[in-house]
Amino acid sequence: MDRADNRPPYERIAGHYRAQISSGELPPGTLLPSIKALAKKWEVSTATADRAMKLLREEKLVRGIQGIGTEVLGPPVSLSSGSERHDRSEKTKSSWGNGEKSGSHTAGIVPAPEAVAAAFGIAPEGNVIRRSRVYRDAHGLVSHSTSWIPAEFAKVLPELVRSERLKGGLSLDLIAQATGRHVVKRVDEETARIATAEDLELLELDPGTVAAILVLTAKFLDADDQVLEYGVDLGAPGRTRMTTSDVVR
Repeated sequence: MDRADNRPPYERIAGHYRAQISSGELPPGTLLPSIKALAKKWEVSTATADRAMKLLREEKLVRGIQGIGTEVLGPPVSLSSGSERHDRSEKTKSSWGNGEKSGSHTAGIVPAPEAVAAAFGIAPEGNVIRRSRVYRDAHGLVSHSTSWIPAEFAKVLPELVRSERLKGGLSLDLIAQATGRHVVKRVDEETARIATAEDLELLELDPGTVAAILVLTAKFLDADDQVLEYGVDLGAPGRTRMTTSDVVR
């Protein structure tokens, strides 16, 4: 152990494994040494080693499995925008981020809420397709995602109104294949708000919970400036957004 580091021993141990988990050196599913082995390796008491692991558990980077040990969960998945999921699907035919899965797929034709009607430029309560799903990772719920799609596409793509995960890509991929209408422009917006009662229900949170959430919207338009899809992603409390870009000199 680096004696020049003035942090308490348990924080130094936690910091070591936190860095390895964040870098991917310790991938999800890896089992860390037992508390006794950690104490011996770091030349500390078992109480100190246990405190280090408790810190990582509180940060949801690991979890304790009774009778087995401490399993790495990995860092929480960053909240993806609709555009990022669209880009990912074009490459992999899946909207899932690393370590992420989707479930609770529902679909149907419903009256358009006011904000959705405004996005499509139609009268409120006009029919639209609503597709929703929940994304999760090892830490729990990442986001609730809703895709709003013009009702006309249900005629050529009846699978859009079935409550199941689409096969062969996202709805936009299927629309392009069936109609030749491709996305040529995307408009993204990120806002934050205190979760409404409806948000709490969609994010599986207790009624009355006070929490700030990120709301990501994405409007996808074709060559004629017609909206092919309007997506709304509600990020679970504590989820963050992370983007990277190259610096051009």
